[in-house]
Order: sequence, then C-alpha cells, then structure tokens
Amino acid sequence: MQRRQSSKTPKQPLQIHHKNQTDLSAWRKGGRIDPEKSVQNHQSPTNQKSDSKQDSFEQALSYFENVQDHVSLKKNNVLQKHLTTVESIALQRGLPPEGFDVLLNVALSGKLADTVNTRLLKSLVPASVIPETSVVSSVSWLCVSKCSGNIQLLFLRWLITVFDFIDHKEQLHALYGFFFSFLQDEKMCPYVCHLLYLLTRKESVKPFRIRRLLDLQAKMGMQSHLQALLSLYKLFCPELVTITLPGKMKTYFKNSEGPWKAAINAVRRRNQENSPVLQPLFLGTAQPQSRKRKWNTQLIIPASSTNKNNLEEDREKNRIDLYSTNESFPVEQLQTFSQLLQNIHHLEFPSQMGSVLTNPLLLHYMNCTKDESIYLRLYYWMGQTLQEECTWCVADNNQYEEEFKDFLETVYKTECFLQEGFSSCEEFLYKSLPLWDGFCCRSQILRLVSWIPLSSFSEMKSHLYDPLAQLFFTSSLYFKCSVLESLKELLQNWLNWHVIHLDSESDSQVHSLNTTLSGLVNVVAELIHFVGWISTVALRLENNPTFLLYFILDFYETVCDMYLRYNLPLLIMPPAGVFYPALLSMDSVSLNQLCYIMYRYRTNLVAAKENELSKTKILQFKFSSQTYQEYNQYIIAMVGCLWTSSAFQKDIHPQGLRMDDELLKKTTVQEFKTSFNIVYHPAMMGYAVLFLQQAWPDDTTFNFSLIKGKKWNWYLEYLYAQGLKGLKVFIESSINRVSQASHSKAGNVQM
Repeated sequence: MQRRQSSKTPKQPLQIHHKNQTDLSAWRKGGRIDPEKSVQNHQSPTNQKSDSKQDSFEQALSYFENVQDHVSLKKNNVLQKHLTTVESIALQRGLPPEGFDVLLNVALSGKLADTVNTRLLKSLVPASVIPETSVVSSVSWLCVSKCSGNIQLLFLRWLITVFDFIDHKEQLHALYGFFFSFLQDEKMCPYVCHLLYLLTRKESVKPFRIRRLLDLQAKMGMQSHLQALLSLYKLFCPELVTITLPGKMKTYFKNSEGPWKAAINAVRRRNQENSPVLQPLFLGTAQPQSRKRKWNTQLIIPASSTNKNNLEEDREKNRIDLYSTNESFPVEQLQTFSQLLQNIHHLEFPSQMGSVLTNPLLLHYMNCTKDESIYLRLYYWMGQTLQEECTWCVADNNQYEEEFKDFLETVYKTECFLQEGFSSCEEFLYKSLPLWDGFCCRSQILRLVSWIPLSSFSEMKSHLYDPLAQLFFTSSLYFKCSVLESLKELLQNWLNWHVIHLDSESDSQVHSLNTTLSGLVNVVAELIHFVGWISTVALRLENNPTFLLYFILDFYETVCDMYLRYNLPLLIMPPAGVFYPALLSMDSVSLNQLCYIMYRYRTNLVAAKENELSKTKILQFKFSSQTYQEYNQYIIAMVGCLWTSSAFQKDIHPQGLRMDDELLKKTTVQEFKTSFNIVYHPAMMGYAVLFLQQAWPDDTTFNFSLIKGKKWNWYLEYLYAQGLKGLKVFIESSINRVSQASHSKAGNVQM
C-alpha cells in the first residue's frame, strides 16, 4: 500500500474519476448531470446565494488540503470559519464525492486536534456516492498511526454506516487482511468484525483467520461480533469451522451509525423537496425513484466494481466471455432467465442485499441455491433495517409510515415468493409486538405474522401469543377477524413446510428439535389451543357475531383435515365455546360450515383408526381416546339438533345442551321432544318457510308439522339445492337413516 504524499508536496487539483459522478458545479445547482446538455446561463437569486455558499465550501476544501501541522482551533479564526462552512454545507446538502478525499485525509493525518478531526468526520454526509479511492487513501493513514485511537474508531463507525454508499468495493476487498489485523485491538474489534462481515467473500475464509478468531474467542469469551464472523465463515466453509455456534439469528453488532444516518435522511429529504428534479440516487444503476429513506434506495441493484461506462462499451465484446468465464457475472446485467441459468455459478450478490427483494431472478437463484451465506447477509440487513425504520419503535419515524408499509409489503411478497419466513422478521415481530398499537401497518404486520418460522412454544408464547392476545381482546371485531385470518395462514404455512420436508430427513435446514415431527406436532397443537382459547373469549365478548364465527370456523377447516391433507398425525376438536355457538347459530352459513368441518373430522378419524388397526406400519403417533370421545359427544349433539330433536335429552358433553324435562316444560314449548330439528332450527327455519310456500302455496298457516315422510325427503333435496353442501355430506355420512319414510331414528359413529 502506498503512503499518501506529504502535505508539503504540491498536489493536483481535484479530479473527477468517473463520468457518471456529479462534479462540483452540478452539485452546486442541486441537479443531475447531463453531459450532453449545457449548463443553464441564467440563475435565480436563490442559485446565486447557493453559488456564494459553494464558493466558501471550495475555499474550505482548499484550506484543509493545504493546512499545516499543529493548527489550534481556539486561536485560528480561519480554521473555525472553514470548519463551520463544511459542517453547514454537509448538514444542508451533503458533500460531493470530490470533497471526501481532502476531508478524510486531513482528519486522519493527525495534523489537527482531535476535536477538529471529530467534527470533520461527523460532517462526512454524502450527497450522492463516496469514491472508493478516497476511502482507500484514508485507510492508508491507519498504517502510520498518525491519528488517535478514538479517531480511528470513529472512522470505522463512519465506514460501516456509509458502506452501501461507496461506489465500488474491489480495492476495499483487497484490504481485507489489513482490516483483519486490527482485531487484536479490543476497542476496535467489534467494529472491525462488523466491517469484515460486510466485506467477507468465500475466498476471504482462510484457516489462519479461523484460528485467529477462535483464539480471540478463547481470550475474550463468547462475544457476539466474533460469533457473527465465525458463523459467516462456517456458512462459506463448514469443513473449516467445526465448532458449534448458536443457530438462531440475533443482533450481532452494536449500532455504529452515530450522527450520520439521521443527517443522511435529512439531507435527502431537503434535496428532493427543494428540487423538482430527483437527485442522483445514492446507489445503483437503475432509474431514480421517489423514495427518501435509505432502505428504499437499497432495493435497486447497485453498480458492480467495474466502471459502468466501461461495461456499456465492452458489453458486445465480452458477451460470449460472460457466459464462459469463471469470474463473477455482474448482477446489474442479469436481465433474463436464460442469463440466470447460464451464469448461475458465477453470480455474486450485491453488497446491498435489499436489492434482492425486488429482483425476481435473484429470488429464483436464492430458491435453488444452497448458499446459506446469502440468507445470513439478507437477514442481517433486513433485521437492521426493520429495527431502525419501525414507526412505533423509533422516535420521529411516524411521518414515514406509508414508506414503512411499502417496505413491509415488499418483505411479505418476498417471503411468499420464497415460501419461507425470515428469522429477522420473526425477531422484529417479537421485539415490536409488545409496543404495537394494533393500528399502525396492521395489514402488513399481520401478514408477516403468517410467515413466522417454527419456534418452540415457550418462545412463541411470551413473544407472540401473549402480546397478540392483549391486543386481540381489546380491539375491534375487524381486528379480531384479521388476527384469526393471519393465524390460519400461519398454520397453513407450517403444514405446507411439513409436507415439503416430509421426505427430506437430511435437509440441511433441519437442525433443531423444533423442526422434527414431534416438535412440529407440539407447536401446531399449541397454536390450535391458543386460537381455540381466544376464539371462545372473543365470541363471548362480541355476543357471537356471524362475521367472527366465519373466521373461526375457517381456521378449523384447516385443522380438521391435517391428518389426510398434510399427513400430520394430529387432530384437535374445537372447544365447546366454539362448537355450540356454531351449532346454535342463527345463520345457515355457519351451520353449514360446521357440518362440513365435522364431516372432515369423521373422515380423518376413520382413516386414522383404519391405519392403526391395519398395523401395516408402526405408527409414531396415535390419536388419544379423548379425541374420539369428544368427537362422538359433538356428533350426538348435532344429530339431536338436526335430526332427532333429542339434543336437550341426550347431549352428554359437560358443556352441552342437556336439560331436565322439568326445565323444558317451563319453556311452554309444545311437543318439545320433537320440536328442534332441521326444520325448526333457527338457522334453517327460513328455508322451511320457503319450502312450505312452494309445496303448499295456498296454505298461509306455515304448518311445519307437514314436513314429514316423503315431504321430509323433498325438504332435504330442497336444502341441498340451495348450496348447503356441508349439511349434505354430514347427513349422508353421520346419520343412519333407517328407512326413506322415517326420520325419527339416528345413530352416530362409535370409535
């Protein structure tokens, strides 16, 4: 590495290294550079004032470029003036690319006091991009120890914060070993690990580096930043890292952003508000977007390490080589699926992992690759972004709710595309749900809940179920229905995961007991019990509304078919607080839905009993006798309500409808033993009236006792024709009709 020239050596004027970077004159006007158009000659008074400030800034750069050693701040008005100018311009509009080389070198050269150097480093807020050459030049000052340890630490924090704003990174990757040598400094070690985490590629993993990290871990203990780097090394080269590391993703690094992140966001907002023309994007080669937040600019594919203009000039010349070379294929040139297939072994993901979320081709690559380092990088970036941008966890973020909604929607669509949840989203939900008001970003949050990966029940109870239950019981009917819909989708996603991984016992992602069959059964069972509990309470709180009951029964439509449809040896009956409100519902839709659910329960239980009796294979799980007993109790109640009018006499469920004859007589209902069936049921009485009008159009007495014998069969056919398919399959499967002319006897399936 070459040492920087002494300040006494004459220097060349500031130069523009890349054609697509803004120069000082264009940056002064707050606009974009178009090399084919001339600069406007006429300027408004505002532009003239801006030119005056810019002249002062150029004078400040010239001063710092030629500043002598040991200049005191207190006794030097000129230094104070130029330092204030730099700070003012940086906070108002950000610094142009050409300013970083001068300011970084003077801050790290040790010429000025630490107070001045600190203020200079804190002023390094980019207006567009940061040239890699400026960063490399500044890193060279760390070799000669001209600056203090605090300044070196502040520089590393700045470098981590603006890492995604550096235009290229090939030369930085070449300095990997140099940064690695700073791990021996205990104060710098956490930030060096963070920087190395961002720079690490597969070729960066070497045995001597692994040994060094293990030695540091033995010396310092289990430090999160060391575990982060070791975890990344293990993903790249599992054969080299043989120690056991925590499998669950967590926050590995401290927040190193300092004052820069807030300043960057403020500068971007101010620049876009003041100019009708969008400012140059911080990152990327795509067209500018109207997004203001940092994560939005990271959703586009960044430029590769090759100069963009050179890429365009050499595109045709290198077209054939791009498909045959062993070198990395630039992701910004990936346009078609055929290119993906031809270069699938040469792709290198961009530094801004957020750009993957909006690129279907890269998502396809993630779906088929076994490189877990990609997921680890994505989880790290996503976890940091969710934590920083959350509108109810971070102060002053309320004004960005719409943008945060868009980001959450993008994350959700990515999870749907990949058909798996992100552990970083799980961690975010666990941290943010206790603080959530249930209103902000409601739809997006509940959608993310549906993709939470499998976890132990104790963890989900404290982090998900408990805070969700508090919101559930105190929120509106619509919110309750939304939560139930989200939990139904969560159950379906878990069951789909089980089906996919059923025959892949050696799948690399199956590590913990939570993803074994017994673990899955336990976690799913607890989810179903939780939904049953909150559903029972919600029906009481809301007075059994049909709208809520629909979502509850919709959840149990999935539960009743888990054995046959998802091959999961588990069936859990709905609690009595759900079953009986549905059975006695005033709405035929709910009753029809319940009939279908009970029909599917019967089908699954019969299949399970047959498999158990056939003994063709040893079953790991068997349904308990309590499940069969509870099913039979419910069937007796349903047959009594819909067919035999004996529910009040024969219902044997502890929370059922059984009443003494003395109490029934007090109701003054005549012939109460035959007056509650499919004709008199509150949900079916409307159909009975319509049937009587069609069968006896001249009879206005609505004599329901006429529906018997053959008329009873006609009435059933009439009900089936009205679309009550659930009722049809239930009656045909669970009711033993002794004869076509009699409906007074019924039976149930005993198991």
